[in-house]
Amino acid sequence: MCKSAWLAAIGLVFMAPAAAWPQHAPEIRVAYATYAAGLDVAAVSAAFALQPHSYEMRLAYHTTGVVGLFLHGHQFNSVRGTWDGMQPEPKAFYGSGVWSGTKRLTVIDYQHGQPLVRELLPANHDERQPVPLDLQAHTMDTLSALALLMRQVADHGRCDASVHTYDGRRATEVASHTVREEILPQTSRSIYSGPALRCDFEGRMLAGFKISDDSPADRRPLHGSAWFAAPVPGELPLPVRMQFETRWFGEATMYLTAAGPAVAPLAENKP
Repeated sequence: MCKSAWLAAIGLVFMAPAAAWPQHAPEIRVAYATYAAGLDVAAVSAAFALQPHSYEMRLAYHTTGVVGLFLHGHQFNSVRGTWDGMQPEPKAFYGSGVWSGTKRLTVIDYQHGQPLVRELLPANHDERQPVPLDLQAHTMDTLSALALLMRQVADHGRCDASVHTYDGRRATEVASHTVREEILPQTSRSIYSGPALRCDFEGRMLAGFKISDDSPADRRPLHGSAWFAAPVPGELPLPVRMQFETRWFGEATMYLTAAGPAVAPLAENKP
């Protein structure tokens, strides 16, 4: 499972005013198991600390099962930022991982809406086409995009918006829209069943294509759905299930497996 597929899936969309948010919301911790073609392919954990004027998000994942034998990799991403009215303003993004034995590092600071890439390993010039500056401006990282979507769902019960993201290598447009409330059936793979708001999304890469990649099929948009609900009564709605396309394994599904303070705190992922 390639790293960009996970980031495209979890980098979603928009937000709303802060008035409905608690003044000192505790950190929310969750864990997911991801399946594709009936196989357990990845473990995901996340921690969200969302305040009326600031936010901090952390996400870690690694391949598992048979996939982990052939494509071993792990990734840790974090962001901190502030809210400016109805918009998030990321201040610092950090991403570190190892994929197929190659160390990958991304450090981005933000100034006046412009992402400033401080570190990028391996260097991008031999891997992907450069992203024009106009497609970098006023973008956000994928974790900030997820914070936006969680906030809109919490305040308005809807998720109709679009956002541009930039991760130091790729510029992507992600659009989301509200579908309806659905009932998620019970499954041994998840701790949650019951009513959930379904949001469908589409991710389309705008720039940063691989230099060696000339296949039109590899440039097609990727689609998916996310279901939002409050697994713990009284807390904020979270993604309790996600389905999304990947370029390697077809459709994958993420199931919520744990939520609450008992979930282990996240540090840089080094399984």
